Amino acid sequence: MAARLDAIDRKILKELQEDGRMTNVELARRVGISAPPCLRRVRALEQAGYIKGYRALLDEKLLGYEVTVFAMVHLASQADADLKAFEDFVRAQPLVRECWMLSGEIDFILKCVAPDLKTFQAFVAELTAAPHVRNVKTSLTLHNSKDAPMVPFSSSFRPSRDGGESRNS
Repeated sequence: MAARLDAIDRKILKELQEDGRMTNVELARRVGISAPPCLRRVRALEQAGYIKGYRALLDEKLLGYEVTVFAMVHLASQADADLKAFEDFVRAQPLVRECWMLSGEIDFILKCVAPDLKTFQAFVAELTAAPHVRNVKTSLTLHNSKDAPMVPFSSSFRPSRDGGESRNS
């Protein structure tokens, strides 16, 4: 598959991220092509890494995770081995839903969920004792104003594979 996506590939990606459970026949109908080439394109998009997988979006609160907290972590060292050690530690933590390495004053920001504050407090104690952690600051969320896990697709903005962007005129 070429590095650039054509309009049909983009339609396929847009439709699948809105409903990854639709049949190939329905997807083909929505993007305006027949089913066999649609399936070939989906497989090519998967192989090229544009589609990383398919999963259900679950409601954390209904599953008992009442607390969402962001933890800002500052490490004592930014040596590659220390960064990797921290990332390995975080990967093993089930309450950590996302971990982002940042530039600036803090090294990592973690999005965490917990059933209650007591459970999160125990996790923070473990986090602050982790190797190379200098300090941890946390912010308890009050409510979520926007949760958009999908990649934005619009007619005027098209990011390219090489990190640049192109705009339709």
